[in-house]
Amino acid sequence: MKFKKEVSLSIFGILCLSLMTSFGCGGGATASATPDRPAEPGIPFKQFADAVHAVMMADRTVYASKVVTRLKKQDASVTPSEYWEDEEHTIPLPAQMFRMGSELVFDNPEAGFTYALKSKWPLNEQNHPKSDLEVQALDFLTENPDENFYGEEELGGDKYFVAAYADKAVAEACWSCHNDHGNREDSYPEFAKDDVMGGVIVRVPMK
Repeated sequence: MKFKKEVSLSIFGILCLSLMTSFGCGGGATASATPDRPAEPGIPFKQFADAVHAVMMADRTVYASKVVTRLKKQDASVTPSEYWEDEEHTIPLPAQMFRMGSELVFDNPEAGFTYALKSKWPLNEQNHPKSDLEVQALDFLTENPDENFYGEEELGGDKYFVAAYADKAVAEACWSCHNDHGNREDSYPEFAKDDVMGGVIVRVPMK
């Protein structure tokens, strides 16, 4: 699959691919921050990014609220843990599940896009914003939690369409983990339900 001034992937293909690769905690919104850039005659970049994010959001919310939070409330023998790889009877945290899915997509040359979870207040250094546009996007989402951010940037000589979506605390497992974590810095806010904790960045090559 290639993106050369068009996105040649059907909506069905988008949903199938995203269903297999997305988990974590968060939410999203629907308003536009910058003008669309169409990818004729295929799917517009904005429409493509919004579609894959919609499935990511649904799966991440279900995993966080129906699996992780449910296990905690039931005091189950299987618990979510940051160190699930080294501990028995544990499962990955929502953000870890999300990152593993994003890594699979990043390594797939046929995917045609990448995505990542970023934050102004990350517990993991990998989740710091890595470009000026990512910083701009996270600032925008923090000030406008019910809107999305769209823009374009050039990295390594290649041009990308970038879409960013507010990552909100939709389950207790999300905000309690961040508020109680040992890596939490004193300057970090105390999160509560529906607070913006970061942003999901979707990047689509434009040529």
